Amino acid sequence: MKVSISALHSGGRRGGALLAVLWLSAALAAIAFSAAQTVRAERDRTANLVDGTRAALLASSGVERGLLYLQWGPGIPLPDGRPRFWAPGMPILRFSFPSGEALVEIIPESSKMNVNAAPPDFLARLIVALGYPPPLAAKVAAAIVDWRSRYDPQASLDPLYLRLDPTFRVPHASFQQIEELSSVYGMTSELLYGRVERTPDGNWVPRAGLRDCLSVYGAGGSFDINSVQPAVMAAAGVPPDAIATVVALRRHAPITQEQLRALAANLGPAAASFVIGGDKFYTIRATARIRKPNGGLSDLRRTATLTVLLSPTYDLGSYRILDARSGPAVRPMEETWPW
Repeated sequence: MKVSISALHSGGRRGGALLAVLWLSAALAAIAFSAAQTVRAERDRTANLVDGTRAALLASSGVERGLLYLQWGPGIPLPDGRPRFWAPGMPILRFSFPSGEALVEIIPESSKMNVNAAPPDFLARLIVALGYPPPLAAKVAAAIVDWRSRYDPQASLDPLYLRLDPTFRVPHASFQQIEELSSVYGMTSELLYGRVERTPDGNWVPRAGLRDCLSVYGAGGSFDINSVQPAVMAAAGVPPDAIATVVALRRHAPITQEQLRALAANLGPAAASFVIGGDKFYTIRATARIRKPNGGLSDLRRTATLTVLLSPTYDLGSYRILDARSGPAVRPMEETWPW
């Protein structure tokens, strides 16, 4: 059977055209797949931004309602005897909104030690109680004291700061914001803001930092028993067994005045340092989660925080905002409280 040369050329052209079409189809499919992935990623990113904004607004709403409850006080008791709004010793308020839920922590600044008044040995014991080695604790405690003390050319740590890059001079004045601790020589972000550790059973457990234990508005030695950090209790000289008892009691309900009196013998010489309730300085911190279409709560969290001075002397029915901030979620004050 004879095949003409023109027929062979015609078949070759058709085969080349088919191959070109196949290659073009593959290229277009790859482009379409890449475009689809980009669109999907942008859609997810936009959805996360929207959810984050909603959660941030929800956290702000939680803070504002928490402030109102704090001002209104106990109010007319509920049928079961609980305060209708808030009473001293209540560390947690839970608010349910149509768009989600907010866990609001009422943290008296009296649950923290005043960073400008804490003795050096207290600071060192506190850092050790947070899980850091004694040499580091002694170094950071000395640097904190040096920062807030008058300049002493014989003992100042200024040469250490002048060797840093960039260099800066220590103010040798009282701390105005607790975040100033981040510039103290030897300080780390984990020591200041806390860290997360893996337990032997594989779970991740948050640990407190100095920000949870020290404050520029804090007390000089009297701590609210319902919100004081275990590390602060340890630094004050409370035995470990008594600390475990306090944490276990307040996990279920706020500690009452009667329970505090019963605990006095276990708290040791530091018993007189613990009281119920705080002073006029409070931090209100709301952690919000939005509600998903199926009714469940999103894993995304946002936090809003207010530090307020209640009832200034010039207006007994008012308050003054000392600090306000918002951002990603932070560790709840009491790591054993359920969400």
